[in-house]
Amino acid sequence: MSAVAVRVAGENLLLLPEKAVYWPLEKMLIIADIHFGKAAAFRALGVPVPRGTTSENLAGLDALVAKHGARRVVFLGDFLHARAAHASSTQLAMLAWRQRHPDLELMLVRGNHDLHAGDPAAALGIELVDEPHAIGPFAFCHHPDVDTPGYALAGHVHPVYVLATRFDALRLPCFVVGSARMILPSFGAFTGGHAVKPEPGDNIYVTSGDAVHSVR
Repeated sequence: MSAVAVRVAGENLLLLPEKAVYWPLEKMLIIADIHFGKAAAFRALGVPVPRGTTSENLAGLDALVAKHGARRVVFLGDFLHARAAHASSTQLAMLAWRQRHPDLELMLVRGNHDLHAGDPAAALGIELVDEPHAIGPFAFCHHPDVDTPGYALAGHVHPVYVLATRFDALRLPCFVVGSARMILPSFGAFTGGHAVKPEPGDNIYVTSGDAVHSVR
């Protein structure tokens, strides 16, 4: 799969087709809006939605950690979608995944859904911080509009970009890379997206799942 390298805040970052960012210098994967338990929350309300999204998310993490040799994963908020994410089946799946990666450092920058869902189980061994959280030249955030002196890496928006012709249109997850902040696409399965309109100076990189492409 074809990633795209960008240089921001004096550092090289890789925009990955799998809707994540990799910081090679720190061997760090950066993930936004994984929303564990979202499908379970909908099913708890009687809405018939697909099962298996937790397994799909964990398999995606497995593949990225193995592919890049990551030593650390930072989640940019909305790790859990709602209190339904504390259901035993979801928790057992996440604990089993954690046991496969005991040496992997995990950090969660709390997002708005995390505040309602509650913190992840302590057994997952996730460091919990509030936004903005500074590491090197970056400010790790959930919301992209947080006032911070560092270059912000954020989520929350679930950005997608609409590629349109006269006859059809396609919505693809995208990275929004500006001069002072980057907004990552939602990593989680079954999370939807919000069509974004680039601001002056923004560069848009869409992902097809197989490759990342610059479109603006």
